[in-house]
Amino acid sequence: MTVATADGRDLYLALLKRTVTNMIYEDPTHAAGLITDPRFDQEARESGEDYPTVAHTMIGMKRLDNVHRCLEDVLRDGVPGDFAETGVWRGGTCIFARGVLKAHGVTDRTVWVADSFQGFPRTETDDHPMDIEMDLHQYNEAVSLPTSLESVRENFTRYGLLDDQVRFLPGWFKDTMPTAPIERLAVLRLDGDSYGATMDVLTHLYGKVSPGGYVIVDDYCIPACRQAVHDFRDRLGIQEEIHQVDRQGAYWRIGG
Repeated sequence: MTVATADGRDLYLALLKRTVTNMIYEDPTHAAGLITDPRFDQEARESGEDYPTVAHTMIGMKRLDNVHRCLEDVLRDGVPGDFAETGVWRGGTCIFARGVLKAHGVTDRTVWVADSFQGFPRTETDDHPMDIEMDLHQYNEAVSLPTSLESVRENFTRYGLLDDQVRFLPGWFKDTMPTAPIERLAVLRLDGDSYGATMDVLTHLYGKVSPGGYVIVDDYCIPACRQAVHDFRDRLGIQEEIHQVDRQGAYWRIGG
């Protein structure tokens, strides 16, 4: 690859990150919860600590940079497998992941887009107590969380990145994860917030992550999610060090 081609790729991916986070047009945030000032806040957008009205991802630039590094690591090191995100909102992170594969000319890896496309589910009496206490369903309308499958597909199309290397898994994770037709993963990114969603994904997809692959947990700051991560790791005796991305997200590399 020539230097010019590499420079063009890097420029494209930098612009793609700024676009899916909407650092370009600086859309305001939803005034919900502890957020009382809806004006654009660059620091909050960098850290993914606001709820954008227009941007296609809410994970912010720091966690998107982490996705970028993890993807380029596995491509460089030849770690086999696809990219999957479980909990995608408007699809921006998966759109970026597809852009990385496209920019590197990768044609044999898939981006798996898994979400209920209905927001958070209502809690049931047999759910984990921490999930019942959080009751995430109450936030669905407050921050316009539910995004339909059709809207996410349209967002991919807007970037020219909807093709047969993008696969959708619609439904609650407890229903979709046990039968997900994923054979091997290089990067698994969890963004389900709750204990149950986190445990459902880890239980059924962790074993499909290749040695040298990455597991990224967007909501590690949420006690219920963090508890699920540690319960799962303790059960399997997973010893790899957990690294913080920012105040919210964390990751580890299998075998590293």
